[in-house]
Amino acid sequence: MAQAKPKADVPIQALLRENRKFPPPKAFGNNALINKPSIYAQAQKNYVRFWEQRARDLHWFRPWRKALDWKPPYAKWFVGGKLNVADNCLDRHVSGPRRTKAAIIWEGEPGDSRVLTYWDLYREVNRFAAALKRHGVKKATGSRSTCRWCPSCRSPCWRAPGSARRTA
Repeated sequence: MAQAKPKADVPIQALLRENRKFPPPKAFGNNALINKPSIYAQAQKNYVRFWEQRARDLHWFRPWRKALDWKPPYAKWFVGGKLNVADNCLDRHVSGPRRTKAAIIWEGEPGDSRVLTYWDLYREVNRFAAALKRHGVKKATGSRSTCRWCPSCRSPCWRAPGSARRTA
C-alpha cells in the first residue's frame, strides 16, 4: 500500500499542531507532591508569595532579601539569596530518609538497567570530583562532560561545577 504524500502547499507549522492530551493515571496524580487543583488559583492570586513558599523547600546558604525585583522588562528573583543546585538536587537527600531511595532509574536499549540511590549517586559524583581535583580542576575552571547516555557518564555533571569545594 502506497503512503500518501504530504501536500506541498501545507506549511510546516500545520504539522506542528498537537491537540491530543495524555493525562497521567489517577494513581500517579494522587501521589504527586502537589496534587490539588487549587494550587493554580493560589499561584494566580499572589504569584510572588506562591514562589516564596516553593523556594522555602530548598536549602539556601544565604536567604533572599527580596523575592522579586521587577523592572520591566527585567525580573530578578530571590535577590541576595545564594543556593547550590547540586546541593539541592543531591546532597540534602543523602542525609535524610531518601538516602536509600532511587535517584536515577536507567534503562538501556538492549534491556540492561541500573538503579542508583541518592547515596550511590553521591558517592560516584564525589569520586569523580576528587579525580577532577587531582587533575588540577578548581572552582571556576571550565570543564565539560558530553556523554549523556548512561548514569556513569551523567553523574559527573552533578558535581563538576563545585568540585573544588566539595572534595576539600
